[in-house]
Amino acid sequence: MTFVLREHIRAAFAPPKYLAPTFAGIDLSTSGVKAVHLIEGTHGLTLAGYSEMRLPSGAFADGEVVDHSAVMETLSNAAKSAGISSANVALPESKSYLFETVVPGKKKDEWRIAVEQHLDEFVPLPPPDTVFDVIKVGQEENGGALVTGVGFARRIVDETLSVFDDAGIRVQSLESETFASSRALLPYGDESTSLIIDVGRATTKISIVSKCVPRFATTIGFGGHSLTLAVQKHFGVTEAEARKIKYERGIVLGPGNEDYLSAMLSTVSAIRDEISTRLEYWQEKARTSKMHVPVTHAILVGGNASVRGFTEYLEGVLKIPVVSGDVFTNLASRDDWIPTLDYTESLAYATAIGLALRDDIQPYE
Repeated sequence: MTFVLREHIRAAFAPPKYLAPTFAGIDLSTSGVKAVHLIEGTHGLTLAGYSEMRLPSGAFADGEVVDHSAVMETLSNAAKSAGISSANVALPESKSYLFETVVPGKKKDEWRIAVEQHLDEFVPLPPPDTVFDVIKVGQEENGGALVTGVGFARRIVDETLSVFDDAGIRVQSLESETFASSRALLPYGDESTSLIIDVGRATTKISIVSKCVPRFATTIGFGGHSLTLAVQKHFGVTEAEARKIKYERGIVLGPGNEDYLSAMLSTVSAIRDEISTRLEYWQEKARTSKMHVPVTHAILVGGNASVRGFTEYLEGVLKIPVVSGDVFTNLASRDDWIPTLDYTESLAYATAIGLALRDDIQPYE
């Protein structure tokens, strides 16, 4: 099965050269819409426009459009605010099926055919209802190619295209958000193996990226809002007040902070345990397989990545260095420009910026 979405849509990994770059990305998620527009200047790419708009509750849930009209209107407004009419667009990680397998052949067409013959073993959907693509990530001694593949239900692709079409936004390409966010956070050509932790409002996305290619990804069904609710319950305050307290106090032990911290850690520990389980799974594979390299560090991003003490807490648990992400890593040097987007706020824009960078950075063969 080919990964042809529409005549004007590009395949998952490598856009053709004949289309002019847009340097624009739109990330549609449960919490809302984030749109980014980059512009190329003398010193490289800089941020020309951006916007974030919340969606009505339930309009987009579990990676699917529920209220078509509400999503369409929000997309249209976000694109206009960012100054874009076309963009690269993310498909939700929670609806993707990321897999690895060894296949014969030396060319991508051969790998795709080999995967297609066993597609139902990797993606639990009927093959005619599935779109997928693959990329080579290693070579076995017996000559087989180790490939990473990603698949989506065709209805998710069609649904996404439909709501963007109705919003008047031309879709240049569709891509898994896991691939997009890693492109923003990791320097071009980075050879390391990284754990990316994206703590959003309603979900936490965990991915392991080796040589800039996602090799493992999963989404857990709770995120920063769970922390807000814990604070709200502990202090009996409004949601807005709870968010302020969460960011001010964070996960830091202080005088009289014991009860509050206990309430926070009851939720944070659930996120911690999920991350630890996935990390240990990968590290064990690295210990037993030459085709997998151990994770050396973690990058924390997302709207809740700036909670005080979060990076230190995770670092103590995971036993690897944990740093806050920099979504401007592959843009022009900050010696030559100053982002108008606040750093704390920028942590929620990794996917959108990675999508915008797709036309500038093409790390996939």
